[in-house]
Amino acid sequence: MAGRYLSPFEHAKAEERWGAYPLVQICHINLARGYRGGERQTELLIRELARREVVQRAVVRAGEPLADRLADVERLTLIKLDKPFTAGLRHVKGDILHAHESRAAQLAWCRGWLSKTPYVVTRRIGKRPGNSWLTRSVYRRAAACVGVAGSVARTVADYAHRDTDTIYSALSDLPVDPQRRDQLRQRWGDAFVVVNVAALVNSQKGQSHLIEVARQASIREPRLHFVLVGSGKDRAILEKQASGLPNLEFAGFVDNVGDYLAAADAFALPSLHEGIGGAALDAMNAGLPVIASAVDGLPEFVEDGVNGILVEPGDEQGLLAATLRMFEDSTARQRMARAGRETALGFSVGHMADAYQALYRRIMPT
Repeated sequence: MAGRYLSPFEHAKAEERWGAYPLVQICHINLARGYRGGERQTELLIRELARREVVQRAVVRAGEPLADRLADVERLTLIKLDKPFTAGLRHVKGDILHAHESRAAQLAWCRGWLSKTPYVVTRRIGKRPGNSWLTRSVYRRAAACVGVAGSVARTVADYAHRDTDTIYSALSDLPVDPQRRDQLRQRWGDAFVVVNVAALVNSQKGQSHLIEVARQASIREPRLHFVLVGSGKDRAILEKQASGLPNLEFAGFVDNVGDYLAAADAFALPSLHEGIGGAALDAMNAGLPVIASAVDGLPEFVEDGVNGILVEPGDEQGLLAATLRMFEDSTARQRMARAGRETALGFSVGHMADAYQALYRRIMPT
């Protein structure tokens, strides 16, 4: 979609939003495959900035879902690149570049080196970046680095020896279709349903531990039922591990995640490492009590015993005990669910966009 100039009326409205820099163009770069949390956050930010009449460009990987999802955004020039991505470097342009993942960060570094365009790197995972000279240069030369949680920002700051901002990811405010929600609830009957929404990548998301909890729960409390929502490279391995379990199902990748959250009773995220764990925020917003690993950014919004239960990563007995507590103690469960909704209010898309716009203003060349 081609971009367009702002009308005088739109120019005036944009000037109210941007102050001295109403016609700044932000060039977002996300070259990831698939559509996971980082791509969802990229889309959420672009849509909110478009609603605020910010002129934008998005450079995305051709043939991937993000390109289709952004096709209807106004004031957005959408560029689809194939490998080698550097061949499309001339399309990476704007007043500020915003890299949303590691490949994008390298492309922004290259464009920044050639044209002196300031760029922002958002780091979405808690693991320390690689030790190559290029990766270190990418972070050190950035006009700003952002972590999606305080723990991520501290990791980047220590790695690159520089100031790093924390801008929390936003919840998705997922829609709910009452009919589809009710169909799911009817299918599950009177079971107590614990749902996990995450890519099936066990080294990060730790679903193998939840499967073992389901195995033990099938003996101790048959009314517990576990649903894994998502797709990923480890699905076959995890399905083999879960073979024969009557109380666990794989829903696969679905477009109606909101219906699954609305129909469930609790949410579990047994991650081994995480950036922030945005799916837990979505679960809180849906009114579900959360069981999560005390790792990386999750303890920054999941408060043990207040709006959820924290367990150590990989602790299957702790995860089982937390699940049984959720099942058995309806008073505590409802209290945590109410507190979770309150927590979720602080993680709106608007708050995230406000923070990024303030950052863009700060690094805009004079």
